[in-house]
Amino acid sequence: MSLETLVQQHPITSESGSTLSSAFDADSFDAVVMSTYGRFPLALERGAGCRVWDTQGREYLDFVAGIATCTLGHAHPAMVEAVTRQMQKLHHVSNLYYIPEQGELAKWIVEHSCGDRVFFCNSGAEANEAAIKLARKYAHTVLQIERPIILTTHSSFHGRTLATITATGQPKYQKNFDPLVPGFHYVPYNDIAAVEAAISELDEGDYRVAAILIEPLQGEGGVRPGDVDYFQKLRQICDETGVLLIFDEVQVGMGRSGKLWGYEYLGVEPDIFTSAKGLGGGVPIGAMISKKFCDVFQPGEHASTFGGNPLACGVALAVCQTLEQENILHNVQQRGEQLRTGLRVLASKYPNHIVDVRGWGLINGMELKADIELTAGDVVTAAINEGLLLVPAGPKVIRFVPPLIVSEKEVDTALQIVDRVMASLTTL
Repeated sequence: MSLETLVQQHPITSESGSTLSSAFDADSFDAVVMSTYGRFPLALERGAGCRVWDTQGREYLDFVAGIATCTLGHAHPAMVEAVTRQMQKLHHVSNLYYIPEQGELAKWIVEHSCGDRVFFCNSGAEANEAAIKLARKYAHTVLQIERPIILTTHSSFHGRTLATITATGQPKYQKNFDPLVPGFHYVPYNDIAAVEAAISELDEGDYRVAAILIEPLQGEGGVRPGDVDYFQKLRQICDETGVLLIFDEVQVGMGRSGKLWGYEYLGVEPDIFTSAKGLGGGVPIGAMISKKFCDVFQPGEHASTFGGNPLACGVALAVCQTLEQENILHNVQQRGEQLRTGLRVLASKYPNHIVDVRGWGLINGMELKADIELTAGDVVTAAINEGLLLVPAGPKVIRFVPPLIVSEKEVDTALQIVDRVMASLTTL
């Protein structure tokens, strides 16, 4: 079941039980905006820190953060200052010219990661598209593979473009968009034998596996962390075969795991990795980062009009520097442990309903039992009515991805709300 379907099945109600209404005219909105999202009947108009307010003035504790995107929360002074300064200076020019802010951001990323080169774009899907194109060119020009295949995993999510939904190992995202892009093959996550079998079986004629595209922790797939042994064996296989190892760090990167990059949790370095979401703290930007040896792009082979513009890069650099200067990763580690500990207490309190709690840093999932009627949508809707924003990660997993600046008190508040929600839903 998709998130959009969950939303449609769970209307938000006020304390009196009636559907929420406000001065915001949802009908006028729906008349002119394509219905590509199943939206909760909630119109948000402002935010500060980890809190947002709707058009009725009601306050919510935001544990969605634009789906793991608002790194520094809402209206952070460093971002406000960076946006203001850059807009007054220069907000956009073509990549036909050198852009100093782009170079500064790329330098920061290279100095704080295993990468050597950076390509900038506007989103995670575009970053993954760039990685797919780079892997295919590397396969043709370096590995001499006529028909390269990229392995991805079941339950993965890599974006909404045609190539990235093909890479995404979830048929629900692919329905009615065929013919899909050829050259992808899916294997189970955290299953090294399946990877070894696929590389052996697909090595036939002009076909060969050229790359493995994988998330260090699956976000949309249910907040499922990668196994350390599995990823270390992946690295070994790629070293032995020449297959490129590509990490999709769009959701788990930029400090959300408690480390700057998810690959640091696994003790391996990818050849290519992608970033977006938290990189700009909510300002649209994406990046594809590669090791020098596989940087085979030449001028004119890939581009993005808005990619790496001064405004996005100036704000993203401010986000990166603030993460470092304010030691926010320490807060992510502390608050993440606090959140998981609290959720595990709730799992013990509601053993007939909660089956697992898992995650890294401030990307965590609480999984409901498969054989009960209660769904993630039920919990999310009830939490909204209590003033807490959460987001499903599939029909049975509730995702907790607050801003990385979330406080101890705010985590406690969120846990208290979830406790009340579970108490009310499990006694119905």
